[in-house]
Amino acid sequence: MASRVYKWLFIGLITLSTKGFGQNEANKDSVPEYQKLYAKACKLTDSSKYKEALPLFKKAIKQKQDYWQAYNKMAFIKIQQKEYKDAEKDLMKSELILPQNFETLKLKGINFYLNNKFKESKGALDTAISIATLEKIDDAEVYYYQAQLMFKGKSYKTALTTCESATDINKNYIDVIVLKAEIRFAMKDYNYTIKELNEAIKLMKPEKLDYNAYKLRAKSKFEVKDFKGAVTDWSVYIDANPNQEDALIARAAAKINTNDNSGAIADLDEAIKLNAKNPVSYCYRGVAKGGNKNNTEALKDLDYAIKLKFDYAAAYVNRAAIKMASKDKHGACDDLKKADGLGDEMALQLSEKYCK
Repeated sequence: MASRVYKWLFIGLITLSTKGFGQNEANKDSVPEYQKLYAKACKLTDSSKYKEALPLFKKAIKQKQDYWQAYNKMAFIKIQQKEYKDAEKDLMKSELILPQNFETLKLKGINFYLNNKFKESKGALDTAISIATLEKIDDAEVYYYQAQLMFKGKSYKTALTTCESATDINKNYIDVIVLKAEIRFAMKDYNYTIKELNEAIKLMKPEKLDYNAYKLRAKSKFEVKDFKGAVTDWSVYIDANPNQEDALIARAAAKINTNDNSGAIADLDEAIKLNAKNPVSYCYRGVAKGGNKNNTEALKDLDYAIKLKFDYAAAYVNRAAIKMASKDKHGACDDLKKADGLGDEMALQLSEKYCK
């Protein structure tokens, strides 16, 4: 008797198990094909496989013509591919299906911003933020782009406040922290710039370093006279971005201020190979050669810098210093007089001190 009960129990369990399995399969099969296509395309998009994702979004829309989410995803992909006009078309279709949608307006704002349509970008982002406030949507990216617009318009204080709105939502939003640093730099608040960039760089993954952050920090360190720190940051930037003339010149300037004149000359030699007509490179190399007591070669470089740019006041001042060191006081004072005529403030001070 007991064995029969167990037998029926086992049969019941098998029946229940089979029934449940059948229901799951039915539920799985009941998912519309367009949703499956959309889900697969989203995964591909998240992996930056845009070419594979786009056809699937299009197939999903063929099956469901009012699929505004798919239009938005296609617009997102086209924004990444810098196809801004095509992205705008997709967003217009999405907006016709569902007007005043936060995600659509945010993408419109970003698309317009990247396409340099700043007025249109502002309108879309402002509306998106109004909807986000009303619907209690937390989205740091929309504030980031609004802050970018304010920064472009030189509304620095309001841009910083908007950045804070973004970091209140995501305190580790690296792009926002870097933007704050850029704003601080524009405000000539170099110590705060360095502080923001220290935080941003600390958050960056080694495989995803933003080398422009190192570049901006190098410039800021130079401004606060941390010349060794500037050299270090320029070196990180140049290692990742070789053959950058401006970076080589900037690192050379920092090296001169650390008395590494030979290192500066090496950087300027490379810069001149890249561009033999930049007077700044010759001027700085002349200063570095003068620092190494090679006055003859220093004068050649400074002469050439002035030949390339006859109104180069700093070159006249630097040439005056080399001439003075070479005991050519008359020539030095003539150069200081020329620099003074070009509006160089230091030239007047030096002339009053050494040429009277």
